[in-house]
Amino acid sequence: MHTVMLVLFEVLIVIGLSRLVGLAFKSIKQPLVIGEIVAGIMLGPSLFGLIAPSAAAMIFPPEAVPFLNMLSQVGLIFFMFLIGLELNPKYLSGQLEIAILTSHVSILVPFSLGTLLAVLLYPLVSNASVSFTAFALFLGAAMSITAFPVLARIITENNLQSTRLGTLALTCAAVDDVTAWCLLAVAIAVAREGSIASAVPTIITGLLYIGFMVTLGRWFLQRLTTYYQRTGRLSQFVLAGIYMGVVASALITELIGIHLIFGAFLLGAAMPKNADLVRELAVKTEDFVLIFLLPVFFAFSGLRTQIGLLNRPELWLLCALVLGVAIAGKYFGTYVAARVSGINNREASALGWLMNTRGLTELIVLNIGLELGVISPLLFTMLVIMALVTTFMTSPLLEWTYPKKLIRLDVVESNFAQETSRSNTASYEYRILVPVANPSTQKGLVQLAVAIALNYHQPAVVHPLSLIEFEEDYAFESTPVEANRLIAQRRQQLEELINTLEPPATRSYVHPIVRLSSNVARETAEIAKIEQTDLIIVGWHRPAFSNNRLGGRVGQILTTAPVDVAVFIDRGRTRLENLLVPYSANIHDDLALILALRLLINRDTCVLHILQVVSENQAKDELSYELQTMMAQLPISVRDRIEIKMIESPEPIQAVVAASEAVDLTIAGTSRAWGIERQTLGRYTDQLAIQCRSSLLITRRYSQITSHLASVLPEVNTQESAARN
Repeated sequence: MHTVMLVLFEVLIVIGLSRLVGLAFKSIKQPLVIGEIVAGIMLGPSLFGLIAPSAAAMIFPPEAVPFLNMLSQVGLIFFMFLIGLELNPKYLSGQLEIAILTSHVSILVPFSLGTLLAVLLYPLVSNASVSFTAFALFLGAAMSITAFPVLARIITENNLQSTRLGTLALTCAAVDDVTAWCLLAVAIAVAREGSIASAVPTIITGLLYIGFMVTLGRWFLQRLTTYYQRTGRLSQFVLAGIYMGVVASALITELIGIHLIFGAFLLGAAMPKNADLVRELAVKTEDFVLIFLLPVFFAFSGLRTQIGLLNRPELWLLCALVLGVAIAGKYFGTYVAARVSGINNREASALGWLMNTRGLTELIVLNIGLELGVISPLLFTMLVIMALVTTFMTSPLLEWTYPKKLIRLDVVESNFAQETSRSNTASYEYRILVPVANPSTQKGLVQLAVAIALNYHQPAVVHPLSLIEFEEDYAFESTPVEANRLIAQRRQQLEELINTLEPPATRSYVHPIVRLSSNVARETAEIAKIEQTDLIIVGWHRPAFSNNRLGGRVGQILTTAPVDVAVFIDRGRTRLENLLVPYSANIHDDLALILALRLLINRDTCVLHILQVVSENQAKDELSYELQTMMAQLPISVRDRIEIKMIESPEPIQAVVAASEAVDLTIAGTSRAWGIERQTLGRYTDQLAIQCRSSLLITRRYSQITSHLASVLPEVNTQESAARN
């Protein structure tokens, strides 16, 4: 019982730390799995065992390690099944000839360099009990591997899955994955049998089993599709049969001599790729595997990683050489093959960095090599460092080589190009970005944006923006195929929302944008910058764990977006006939008044009330020079619908609240005079947001350079002059 309790305590620590460190790495735009691998290393002799050796020996004693190994092996089996399950033939449909050439060259070059490196490393970090052939094969395989799951998630997170680069990278990685696993199977057979000649029967038996799985095995599994289409669900009985098949296939490949992970991978790859069946099977399997079992594998790997073994400068130089060979082999092999195939310089370079992603797949290979005794603990540590560095560098180097502003120019889907391209017009185009969290409940938000933007005299576009956020790197929903399905589904929801807007003529000016994102506020700010947005209008919602009315993501957008922002608190008013602007003469109030004037110009029946609240003996706040100039340019038909009212009151908020009862929309700047600015910074409850009787639009001006009104005025004056003549 003591051992059981100890293992459970170890698992408790492993899961908690892996989640915390994983989330920390996600905050710096790194895959969560990198943080989980680092968490495993932290629990081993490289950190915990170094700073608290007695505590480490007590928590992770040698007698408990085999139990962690057993759990990690079960996790690996089912994780490899998930990888095979997600290896969709659709990934092999894009630019296949180029991908096959590029992928195989990207394996051949690092494999060859790894073999040459083995000549140097074999006498230094190996021993006579390991044959050079097995050592060279393993080192070559370790250098040439690409982690398809991590690469697929990086592509999805960067919205590259519908671009030329993304489809080519996915196809290359899929081909690479299959080829690399075959090489690894050969390396394992040679390592176990001692020589290539002795391993031939094992290799032939493995090939026969692969042939069986892709023919008779696939034919039998196709019956699952028929069953699923008839019942619409996977019963526990059928799921038990599938899991038994995973374990049985793993046992068969272990008995053959090519390791148990291959059997699980083969069964997953042979599973019918019915979208709904794969989705339900993955969702039912992945949570326990990814949350419970896989972190145990990382911890087990971390216990075997001893960075302290690199205790001399020459060993660190060897580690740097291993890292340099791994990066150069993958990058230049991919880059040269892509350039020969006609891929342009930037895309070929980005593809080279993507194919350098190694991640968890590399860790699996290394653990097998260490388990078989082919690689020493010292080389294992060097290669773990190589796996972490090559995966860690992928995202920043991809962003440097292929920034987001270029991604929107490299699109396969025509509707994607339509949603992001600017109209090729000579005149200035007024653009509003509207983040929409829930298309079924935020019609009022989009309708208000349309009312502010469209006047039929100035070109304008409203972009409802829907960001699909994934919290997990390995969740099935974040695979490129599933992500495309979710994007299409969300786009359809936005189209249905647009079709309800009134009047119908405005609908052609509304173009939705759907993206995947790991950080909604940051992505919103980046899209606003790329799209050269004039204004962001965001809906208000109460944060789940805060009393701050303008906190959470809304507060983050308010404080980080590089454009003017307005927060809309919808009270359900559909009319926009009476507007109220509390004015206290600051730039945020100026924006509030400018947006109100846009509505006034755009809607002939609209009336604007400008309210100035002063205390006793306080001087009246004058309109800014910019606003005075604009007001003077307004046509008489617009000026006649503006009422400026000044009242004395010791409580400005209460005066505004009372005035809001008679209007449809109150537009207020983030002014200290109205008690809003300090709350917008995320510290206190916003009194006006709570008490205002009408719908409320709170404005924050980013720069006085932005003009929301000046470009409209000449058109309005010209129209009125023509009407008088």
